[in-house]
Amino acid sequence: MKESESNITIERKHSHVDICLHGDIAFSGKTTGFERYEFEHNAVPEISLADISLSTTFLGRTIAAPFMISSMTGGYSEATFLNQRLAETAEQFRIPLGVGSMRQALENSTHRESFAIVRKYAPSIQIFANIGAPEIAKGLTDSDISVMLDLLEADGLIVHFNAAQELFQPEGNTDFRHVLDHLSTLTARIPVPVIAKEVGSGISGTAASQLFEAGVKAVDVAGAGGTSWQKVEEIRYTRQFGTESRFSTPALEELLNWGIPTAQCLKEIAALKISNKIFSTVELIASGGIKSGMDIAKSLALGANLGASAGHLLKALHEGVLELTIESWLNDLRAVMFLTGAATIEELRSKSLIVKQ
Repeated sequence: MKESESNITIERKHSHVDICLHGDIAFSGKTTGFERYEFEHNAVPEISLADISLSTTFLGRTIAAPFMISSMTGGYSEATFLNQRLAETAEQFRIPLGVGSMRQALENSTHRESFAIVRKYAPSIQIFANIGAPEIAKGLTDSDISVMLDLLEADGLIVHFNAAQELFQPEGNTDFRHVLDHLSTLTARIPVPVIAKEVGSGISGTAASQLFEAGVKAVDVAGAGGTSWQKVEEIRYTRQFGTESRFSTPALEELLNWGIPTAQCLKEIAALKISNKIFSTVELIASGGIKSGMDIAKSLALGANLGASAGHLLKALHEGVLELTIESWLNDLRAVMFLTGAATIEELRSKSLIVKQ
């Protein structure tokens, strides 16, 4: 890889974190959809708050709570500290952790430690490697796969589908041809589960069906309502070129807010799993605007196996309140379980949601 290309990748990762912390990157006029739902109160819960268990399973492993620290960053020097803190926290709470895109680790060995450090500080939890769909579409070598899995002693591989982000990214790769064929080959050849993940624009029931047929073991919907990665890349583009000249003004606002709300994604995919029994064992992650344990609880009732967050946790880490934030979210979850009479996560997943009038 040319040094100039490596520097572009490093700059991009730097700016992503900076923009996510300080930029105006929320969706405008579009929400996750969780606010449309509420739980029915159970006045006779017949359980003790102290006896409620958040423990559940994900991809065959027991985890302490139905929550995952989602993919954020890596591949540059400052990311080493960020990933260390995320790993320490995930290990503390005994929950899964996904790393950021490992494209840089494949292109250049200089900053591989920013990924490898995760396993050093999180020896017992599930850790997931991560690569983009454009890299899958080009085809990964056995060496590429080994680098990613071995660096982390990974329990699985996340493939992130980020078409809208790549479309807006100044140096984006918009060649997704043959991605499903290559994904099918990948899921059949590697020894760990593959998770298909969006990055903020959502996965529909139709797209999920294609991913299931390609052999993925879990889908992370990463729906609209949280971070708009189109807006992140639009900021980078205008910093570089001054003005936006690629798209018409009337279309730009809709493109920047393009995506399927998280709750809608969950409903569609949950219905797909029910209607097609061969997909019933594929697991479902809810991310995209998750900002509390209430959102996690509603996600579970809509069909998810667990919730996940990146943006809110990155800000919490920056503000020095990461552990406090996760603890408060888990307390939210316990509160919902107590007030609905659900002693276990499985019981909570069976609770019906009321659509607000």
